[in-house]
Amino acid sequence: MAFTEFVVVIAAIMALNPLAMDMMLPALPNIASTFDIAVANRLQMVLSAFLIGFGLGQFIIGPLSDSFGRRPVLLGGMVVYAIASVLAVAAPSFETLLLARALEGLGTSATRVIATSVVRDCYAGRRMASVVSLAMMVFIAVPVIAPSFGQAVMLMTHWRGIFVVLMAYGLVALCWSWLRLPETLPVPERKAFSISEVVDAYRQTVTNRQTLGYALAAGGIQGALFAYVFSAQQVFTGVYKLGHYFPLAFAAAASGVAVAGFLNARLVGRIGMRVMSHSALIGFLSVAAIMFVTAKLGALPLPLFMILSALLMFAFGLMIANFTALAMEPQGHIAGTASSLYGTITTLLGISIGVVIGQDYDGTLLPFATGFLLCTLATLAVVAITEKGRLFKPHHQAV
Repeated sequence: MAFTEFVVVIAAIMALNPLAMDMMLPALPNIASTFDIAVANRLQMVLSAFLIGFGLGQFIIGPLSDSFGRRPVLLGGMVVYAIASVLAVAAPSFETLLLARALEGLGTSATRVIATSVVRDCYAGRRMASVVSLAMMVFIAVPVIAPSFGQAVMLMTHWRGIFVVLMAYGLVALCWSWLRLPETLPVPERKAFSISEVVDAYRQTVTNRQTLGYALAAGGIQGALFAYVFSAQQVFTGVYKLGHYFPLAFAAAASGVAVAGFLNARLVGRIGMRVMSHSALIGFLSVAAIMFVTAKLGALPLPLFMILSALLMFAFGLMIANFTALAMEPQGHIAGTASSLYGTITTLLGISIGVVIGQDYDGTLLPFATGFLLCTLATLAVVAITEKGRLFKPHHQAV
């Protein structure tokens, strides 16, 4: 497979997760009407159920892929995703819809873990960071357009039509992967699937200072992102009264992440992962502090909120690809299991933080802004401890 196709396939696989996550945002009021959901914050469960399945699924996907290879686990996960999408289309109750969403998340956990493992199988060091950034550029661009895409689908059909579209995309990705994506884990390098082997691999992962530190840091910063996604529909339609223009505002703010992915792919090879991600973290903290102060003072009009949101998303985009690459770098010998545990830690930590912030939404921006600031301060502390206080130290490992 040519390099360009490799990156595009990896990005397409990874995009299945954010597409399934964010296409639902414009549909939440319609889902509430269909199932008579009176409490607006309860609708966030449509998103959090998906992420819980995603986070828990990653815990076992990695060890399975280290034992049986990348392809069968990836294809199996995508089949589960397609079945879950059918269940969502036919869901007779809100509880059934949540079950379908959890199964969708479980299926996409395979796509995320395997994509990361395949990249780690093939590349290392700054070259790995560059490939991850190129894939992330597409992966991160998806949330920018997904709500608008979901809104477009709803203009033509019922909200259940979104799941038909998601299922169709999943089937296309499944066929492409089956036909073109090679197995990247040779049989001699596979590990026996046993509890002791898995536990030992997890032990190696969590006892590595760099891997655990950046996993916790990524989880903290993802918590802020999840809080933004969980609350976005309520903030844009409730606080700023944007109505059907919400997807456009969301896309404009989230576009900063896609720009960051492109910039990171171009610069990380020269500047290094630590300099890029640590600088972005300081920038994220500065913007979060401004958002907190203006929200506290009640002086956060829509134009300023949009600018600050775009800057936060830009900084997030610079951080997340490099945090992932730094965490995975020491784990080449157990890439699948390490990627699995890394994904579980970051996702479940992020969900926990995001749900707490999201459920505190009270019709104002203060809980949202406070959560952003606290998440960033905690993340900075974790990174400083991980690096023993030596931030911005260039990474000199050869490719």
